Amino acid sequence: MELKIKAVSPKIGAEIPFPYYASAGAAAMDLHACIDEAVTLAPGGRAFLPTGIAIALPSAEYVALVFDRSGLGIKHGIALSNGVGVIDSDYRGEIGVGLVNLSETPYTVAPGDRIAQLAVVPVVRAALTPVEELDETARGAGGFGSTGK
Repeated sequence: MELKIKAVSPKIGAEIPFPYYASAGAAAMDLHACIDEAVTLAPGGRAFLPTGIAIALPSAEYVALVFDRSGLGIKHGIALSNGVGVIDSDYRGEIGVGLVNLSETPYTVAPGDRIAQLAVVPVVRAALTPVEELDETARGAGGFGSTGK
């Protein structure tokens, strides 16, 4: 699958790399902060950071998903402010990353820092069928925690 990528900042490819897969087995590629100066997230603070790139997914059969970098979350409490970013196949604007600092310590993002991951995955568009009843399962309507700890 070919993913077309456009540098929307002159820093991309010069000071800041294009996204890349960090290892042969990586499922997602790293996104970098395309910023002019460091941004400090106060405890509980949020920031929206540009990546300097735009992409063109080949069709509605694909979506690009922006995920946290696990090291930022585990080591520093930095997460995506919207959980997971969804980039639809018809979006052509710059990819931005919303971050939130869930820790009690300020965290500084420097220009070029890896701030998120981008995965391209297939999409299945469901055909909705309104019904009066759903089939029964062993779990039924059991919600959060209903299947164990």
